[in-house]
Amino acid sequence: MRVGRGDGGHGGLPGAGGTAPRPPGAARGGGVTSRDVARAAGVSQAAVSLVLGDKWRGRVSAAKADAVRAAARELGYRPNAAARTLRTGGTRTALLVVPALTNEFFAGVHTGAARAAAAHDFGVVLYPSPEGIGPAPDPFAAAHTAVDGVIASSMATDAVQALRGGGLPLVMLDSDPADPGAVATVNADVADGMRQVAAHLLDLGHRRITHIAAAIDSWTFTARGRALTDALDARPDTRLRVQRAELTVAGGLAAARRALTGPPAARPTALVCDDDVLAAGACKAVRRLGLRVPHDVSVTGFDDLALATAVEPELTTVRLAPDTVGAAGMAALLDALAGRRAGSTTVPARLTVRDSTAPAPGT
Repeated sequence: MRVGRGDGGHGGLPGAGGTAPRPPGAARGGGVTSRDVARAAGVSQAAVSLVLGDKWRGRVSAAKADAVRAAARELGYRPNAAARTLRTGGTRTALLVVPALTNEFFAGVHTGAARAAAAHDFGVVLYPSPEGIGPAPDPFAAAHTAVDGVIASSMATDAVQALRGGGLPLVMLDSDPADPGAVATVNADVADGMRQVAAHLLDLGHRRITHIAAAIDSWTFTARGRALTDALDARPDTRLRVQRAELTVAGGLAAARRALTGPPAARPTALVCDDDVLAAGACKAVRRLGLRVPHDVSVTGFDDLALATAVEPELTTVRLAPDTVGAAGMAALLDALAGRRAGSTTVPARLTVRDSTAPAPGT
């Protein structure tokens, strides 16, 4: 960000393309104090405290706030976390709970949440629940002594009860919007994404479709299955079958093999998978049975992970924008902590058509 002179004069502020001068005796990083930041930005220490505490609106001009942030960034200033906790009674830290660290979707959620948090001088602690969507034990002696609030992605509310001690606000991502235990929910529109998949396959002439459904009892997968069923039920000439699968490549392969074993006249012409990982396994099953994707069987995924363009043919899939979901979740938590109403948010999903789908055989 380029910082120029704002109202009230900023003394040592950088000009266009410049950098904030380092005050005499101030070392980069840990030796920098709020007084150094104030001197570099040409403002009072009180103004620095207000800006870095995100309490400047209506009390400090936007130009001065920009100058303070630029000077703090250039000098490498880090507030004294312990002193700030004693002063404010808060840690300015959020806990992000996810089912696993190995899933690319959750990495995107963390990226978006951390970016939104940093813009408000907040930190994010990432914590994987060791039991997936099961109960997540408190990683601290008591969560309310270490964090200000909790964001939980793709989990049931009762799975994070241990983290809600002390009345911490809880924001749920990719979870039931009717859940009363959360101050807000943020969801990608997975139901609309599945409706887009169904419309795409119907337009291609597919009428025998098998759903490779993740064998996980969670809101997001239930919503996907319900949307697909409803969309295809509206077409009486269409047959939908379901094969449950462990959420792995091997699970997708086994479920697709079961679906495709049988006489050609009864074989599905399309496999709709709850996840790109399942779709990768389904594509392997098609090839191992001597069939071709998409000439004999079309395959669709969900999430639009990097895997979707790493396989051949590239997957038709639904993009859920996890970074947007994470950022919206952090914004909702910040609203709740500030006493503002934290409304629920739905992030659009978008079907991305690639080479793994084609007209149904014989059409």
